[in-house]
Amino acid sequence: MKYKMDVSTSMSLVSEYRSLGGFATAGGTRKFMENAIKNGIADSHFRSFDNLNLSSLGMGTYLGQITVEDDRDLENAIYESVKSGAMNVIDTAINYRSMKSEKNIGQAFKRLIDDRIISRDQVFISTKNGYITNDGDYPSIDVLEYMHKMFISQGIIDSKDISSGYNVLNPKYIRKCIDKSLTNMQLDTIDLVYVHNAYESWFEDITRNEFDEMIRRVFEVYEEYRSKNKIRYYGMATWTCFRMSQNEEGYLSLEEMVKIAEDVAGKDHGFRFIQLPYNLVYREAYLLKNQSVGSDNDLTILEACNKLNIGVFTSVPLLQAKLLSAKIPDYQGYDNQLLKIVQITRSTPNVIAPLIGQKKLNHVRENIELAKVAPLNISEFNDAIKIFNL
Repeated sequence: MKYKMDVSTSMSLVSEYRSLGGFATAGGTRKFMENAIKNGIADSHFRSFDNLNLSSLGMGTYLGQITVEDDRDLENAIYESVKSGAMNVIDTAINYRSMKSEKNIGQAFKRLIDDRIISRDQVFISTKNGYITNDGDYPSIDVLEYMHKMFISQGIIDSKDISSGYNVLNPKYIRKCIDKSLTNMQLDTIDLVYVHNAYESWFEDITRNEFDEMIRRVFEVYEEYRSKNKIRYYGMATWTCFRMSQNEEGYLSLEEMVKIAEDVAGKDHGFRFIQLPYNLVYREAYLLKNQSVGSDNDLTILEACNKLNIGVFTSVPLLQAKLLSAKIPDYQGYDNQLLKIVQITRSTPNVIAPLIGQKKLNHVRENIELAKVAPLNISEFNDAIKIFNL
């Protein structure tokens, strides 16, 4: 697809490039949490994982057009969300808005740091790679033309390296994607890099053994970049593979993926996170017992993650706004539709944070208000899910 836009869209091409050093740390995220609580954010809003204090609401950057207006809105949304203390988890992917979302993150963080609102070590930034993409700063070049000019014609990948789901797991491509994401976001280190919908994009094209070998090579690249301190963690951002029954085509065992990471790098491997859809419609993460860990069978993916020490971020909490018009039962005295939807996913055991897309200022303000409300405790959560027959 080709995009038409004003020439001013390419303004980021000539903006000052300045790489930000550092990464999210225990001390930095603790400082962010303490400052947020002082500013009215609920003290139980934050989750602890691997000594990091992470907000129980994260910001997604998937939706939007490749326009100056959406660039401005997304950059401002990131700035205001972090400044408020509501969110120190920002999620993106290299293909989101044809790299523009990553570039907006870089610009927002330059402003936040220049304005002395935060330091780099206070915020956890994740991205994804694997899908083919073009560069939104060159809108006349579509995705396939970009891939041919940048990768195929230069011998970096072959056309057969692209799956029927438009995904590439060739290690050379993965390296290029990480390098480009670092440049786009103007970072020295990315906190978390996911391989993006890998099994969903490949299982119809290759055998399971072939996929395991491909994912092993991807994990080897991630460990290489960890050793260079260019990424801190890696994981798998998924759509269906962890939400299917064991006998369904397209199902994946999390334990088997962790074992591959262990084969690559030992017990200190960096495979520490997954992402998957979870909301009041997509409820498999909480309900479907489709995983095993050791001798423990009939585990949900969330239970398996807990046993394997894998952190979980969830996507599409609002089902791309469809749930906002759904009839949601009352519970806990809430009269706010958004709060009623988000509290369930946000409060589910073993979930660090749902990732909420936002750009417009009114949506940003609504989500900041959510962060001032404490998540449900375990007793409140158990009472609430009875209403939903979960």
